[in-house]
Amino acid sequence: MTLAVDVVVRYRKAVTYGVHAVLAALETSGVEHRQLLGVTPEETAAHIAASRADRVLVLWSFYSPDAEAMAAELATVRSLSDGRGLHIAGGVHATAEPQQVIDAGWDLAAIGEGESTIIALVEALRRGEPLTTVPGLAVKDGDGVALRTRPAPQLPLDAFPSFVGRKGPIEITRGCRYTCRFCQTPFMFGGQFRHRSVASVRAHVRGMVEQGLRDVRFITPTSLSYGSPGPDPDLGAVEELLAGVKEELPPHGRVFFGSFPSEVRPEHVTPEAMRLLRRYVANDNLIIGAQSGSDRVLAASGRGHDTSPVRDAVRIAVEHGFRANVDFIFGMPGESEEDQRQSLALAADLAELGARIHTHTFMPLPGTPWRDAEPAFIPLTTMRELDRLAQRGDAYGHWRRQAEHSARLAETAKSYPRRTRRRRTG
Repeated sequence: MTLAVDVVVRYRKAVTYGVHAVLAALETSGVEHRQLLGVTPEETAAHIAASRADRVLVLWSFYSPDAEAMAAELATVRSLSDGRGLHIAGGVHATAEPQQVIDAGWDLAAIGEGESTIIALVEALRRGEPLTTVPGLAVKDGDGVALRTRPAPQLPLDAFPSFVGRKGPIEITRGCRYTCRFCQTPFMFGGQFRHRSVASVRAHVRGMVEQGLRDVRFITPTSLSYGSPGPDPDLGAVEELLAGVKEELPPHGRVFFGSFPSEVRPEHVTPEAMRLLRRYVANDNLIIGAQSGSDRVLAASGRGHDTSPVRDAVRIAVEHGFRANVDFIFGMPGESEEDQRQSLALAADLAELGARIHTHTFMPLPGTPWRDAEPAFIPLTTMRELDRLAQRGDAYGHWRRQAEHSARLAETAKSYPRRTRRRRTG
């Protein structure tokens, strides 16, 4: 006998891209189920309470800074739905901290890429099979310990669509060979690039055009790495992608590449690359990752470049008609006041060249090599200079809010040593 399964999603704008990918994999799998989206905790609970299915699976996805707030929402949803439903947390935080999310009230944590796991999980629920047979999970044992099942496979991007019947950017690359010590991406998705084929991207665009959409954006950790296995861009592959997308779009269609929600590495910004982009893209800005004005901090963080290509990148981008939005992170581990002065000086120089500075505060994110690192102190002098840049219109960002998140993450990490996350079942 097979059981009916409803899949209820706590649907939040902050994580729609990843949720769309998981739901698309499930929708195209052929596994019978019904999907319901809850855009508020109350609506989520109402869907659970009203379900007539045998099993109700409730999907949650969130980033590490949101974990505390989502745990509070989970408690609300459980109370409003009389405790019904099997609640699973997914995403980068659940992958890195399964014990933490189990302790916070979730029944399961999804570890790693979710497409294969969600298909196998819904099928197991329909058949009444043990959840320990599902790959890519952390399952709570009788003592409350999060035990891991076997890993879920990392499949080619073409194996699953980015979305089905929804709008959003197309994921063209997953994984990152640049293993920056502060970034969760390479440690969740792997230290190598996996690129979606041009044929798959074009199929996505055709579907978007059929829905009346005309703007195409992409998700990738580093835009100009598309099609390349290594550190050097393959501009031929990039042009094949952009030209193919343009062919699928109507005359008024627009392509955005190297702008939000993706970026470009500074050493990839060359005159040849910029001339290529000018032929195809509609965006007038590029997001460039600098992260620090200190060569010492850049080396310690594993960025793979020093400050020299950052200045060149901004100059070249501006010369080719792009506004450069340059990311800086303040408070990275081991950063001194002198390092911060160097970052502020570089930021001011870049602003003079026409760039805008996107300011961030370092956060010790779970799953990264700097998960347990102590954030560097940011003195008032640095804060005032950041405020001055913002007041002049040369900087923007939410670095103060991130500083609050950073302090909470550092405290939480002390309660969950890495050794508590290594037991496996099966």
